[in-house]
Amino acid sequence: MAAPVVAFVRHLATEKRHSPRTCDHYQRDLDRLVAWLIEVDIPAWSELTIHDIRRYVARLSRDGLSGRSIARHLSAIRRFYQFLLREGLARDNPALDVRAPKSGRRLPKVADVDQISQLLDINPDDPLEIRDLAMFELMYSSGLRLAELASLSLPALDLKGREVRVLGKGNKERILPVGGKAVAALNQWLAHRAAMANEGETAVFVSQRGGRLSQRSIQARLARWGMVQGADQRLHPHLLRHSFASHMLESSGDLRAVQELLGHADIATTQVYTHLDFQHLARVYDQSHPRARRRSTNHINRNDNDHTGS
Repeated sequence: MAAPVVAFVRHLATEKRHSPRTCDHYQRDLDRLVAWLIEVDIPAWSELTIHDIRRYVARLSRDGLSGRSIARHLSAIRRFYQFLLREGLARDNPALDVRAPKSGRRLPKVADVDQISQLLDINPDDPLEIRDLAMFELMYSSGLRLAELASLSLPALDLKGREVRVLGKGNKERILPVGGKAVAALNQWLAHRAAMANEGETAVFVSQRGGRLSQRSIQARLARWGMVQGADQRLHPHLLRHSFASHMLESSGDLRAVQELLGHADIATTQVYTHLDFQHLARVYDQSHPRARRRSTNHINRNDNDHTGS
């Protein structure tokens, strides 16, 4: 049963021009299916039924695979059977109408306001740190994606008007407000930028070599910044964006406004932050409500002693 899999992966590599990494993913997923077929004694691809595929999905779920991973396996099986049908090695595609179980949506991690303040409330004296502070203030101030920050050019900044123009996903442009802290940090950086930037370079953020700073460099600088500032979690650009969204929603409760600021085409994408906001409210409730707080042991003991003496 392995021979058709080998032929299929070769077909992906030579005819479809898929990358070696993609081919490896298909090979690994189908090898796992082959191992299961041998285990349950199904000897040929043509004998596999929709009921067998459902049993296989149940097995993957019991093995701890997420809905997303199972969906990837099913996609590989469907595509493999398209190949088998073309080669006359199967009569139908048994995975066609099988769906993966839904996964619970993973909530993005955020930093609280105090953590953000600890990270950004510093006075840098090195030009690179001044640049980094300006980048991170702007990301948190306006909720920029990493790609949006890296692609910023000078004409996109209007610091007097406290605005920045960004080109988001799908080449959709949006104009975002820039907070006072970010404006001050950007002004400080622009005073140093001229000495670093190559002639004719329009990028807002440049490297020591004078060219546009890459996305990977921004990620590395933010991770380093977090280590130096003693952050209690690894910093990455999306953490600042997620924190911006969560804090905005927590303060305003205006989901539509947060959607516009983030540049989400679908409000369902933004709604994940309502779950984060609820988690915050639940924590505040648990810590604050007199009927939610867990009484301390000392308080309980003191009451017990009072009753004993009465």
